[in-house]
Amino acid sequence: MKVSKLDDTVVSHIAKLLQVALLTGTDIIDHMRMIRLVSHSQDESVLVLEEEYRDIFDSSIEVMVKNAEQSTSEESTLSE
Repeated sequence: MKVSKLDDTVVSHIAKLLQVALLTGTDIIDHMRMIRLVSHSQDESVLVLEEEYRDIFDSSIEVMVKNAEQSTSEESTLSE
């Protein structure tokens, strides 16, 4: 039986998923199901995030932050 462990970047990513779930009111399970892992190029017993998955996730976080900033900016303008 092959045993694998999660790279620290994957553990950090899971923490980010929990934060996203809490902020958006979504189910953490749905976010966890989307994770895509591959074996590390130098150590096949270590799992890392698939590059395409990581890029898509990072892009979606950037969009969320921009939308939040825009929403905050609009609220500030309205309250003046």
